[in-house]
Amino acid sequence: MLDGHDTRRAGRPALPEWPLTLDVARLADGGWRPTPFRQFILKIHSRCDLACTYCYMYEMADQSWRSRPLRMAPDVVEAVAARIAEHVRGHDLPSIELILHGGEPLLMRPEEIDGLVGTVRDTVDAHVAVTVQTNGVRLDTAYLGVFDRLDVGVGVSLDGDQRAHDRSRRTPGGRGSHHKVAAGLRLLTEPPFQRLFRGLLCTVDLRNDPLETYRALLEFGPPVIDFLLPHGTWAQPPPGLGGDSGDGGGTPYADWLIAIFDDWYAQSARPAGVRLFDEIIYLLVGGRSASEQIGLSPTAMVVVETDGEIEQSDILKSAYEGAPGTGLHVLRNSFDEVLALPSIAARQIGWAALSPTCAACPVARVCGGGHYAHRYRPGSGFLNPSVYCADLLRLITHVANTIKRDITALQKDFR
Repeated sequence: MLDGHDTRRAGRPALPEWPLTLDVARLADGGWRPTPFRQFILKIHSRCDLACTYCYMYEMADQSWRSRPLRMAPDVVEAVAARIAEHVRGHDLPSIELILHGGEPLLMRPEEIDGLVGTVRDTVDAHVAVTVQTNGVRLDTAYLGVFDRLDVGVGVSLDGDQRAHDRSRRTPGGRGSHHKVAAGLRLLTEPPFQRLFRGLLCTVDLRNDPLETYRALLEFGPPVIDFLLPHGTWAQPPPGLGGDSGDGGGTPYADWLIAIFDDWYAQSARPAGVRLFDEIIYLLVGGRSASEQIGLSPTAMVVVETDGEIEQSDILKSAYEGAPGTGLHVLRNSFDEVLALPSIAARQIGWAALSPTCAACPVARVCGGGHYAHRYRPGSGFLNPSVYCADLLRLITHVANTIKRDITALQKDFR
């Protein structure tokens, strides 16, 4: 997104909504303590060379990108590095993760990324694992050479085969991008760069056949596939979920994902991990989530924009204008100050952040209310079930029943 695309606008609420009404001091008096940040997402470039139709940054409620500088300046990079180092020392963290994001981070030149990563690693007294999340259009040997030398992992967005991908992931001029992404992926997935490949991110599109999409992704040999539900809220439901109920009378996203799950689960040697399915299974057997999409584990990530503004998850841009904002800045504020905000506490208190509907649900500990951004409804804020509530219930129940069936069969074999 370079400029001038139509957007869906939702203004800032007139009155404070939950979690802005959350009493953090009372939580602390009750023994709650914040979880330090371990994942720092740096928006190193605020523009993009694609105009994806579903993009939460450019096509949805929050339009703050329009007033931000194009790239993160060196003085902001130095301030970010110093704040991360301060946070690491204060919480005695042995390692942190740095994610380079945008916009499109590869609109920064290779030498700029080299300098940025070097600044953070030279400043922070801990292991700094670095990943870049890119649309893949500009991925070439110049970037990959820098990433190889710096040991920077690479995640790429791909929505399936050419027809599926080019439905939504097009240039501002309307041209498809699949051919360029595929060329970048071919470079990434061959020696000497293959070790850098962290996986593929695919946004679910109900118009695309699920199994064709899944198999097109597998052609690139990803270690992990992330299927992401398109971002939406009760005020602006995602495609296929309409009306105030948000469910449109069915569970189209669960049905789409179940088709892939059944194929994936049936393979004795699975060709790739699927993060959503792995997370659901792990949660069902008593594990803790490591994903924003589901589960009750406290969030440990924070975003820094190109101008140094500190934000919550940028996906909150889909809710309303200003939703991810904290009012804090790396030149003035520490990350510990961010941890003290009600909006951050709400994403760290687990069960206490669930709506009454979610708390009464049999899959609540697995679902965790779904992605926090998808819970927004004007008036009640984020204290609601996910707009994908029915889909999540069906998907999790299906996975649970499948596993239960296999465990029951194993128990019979061992009698």
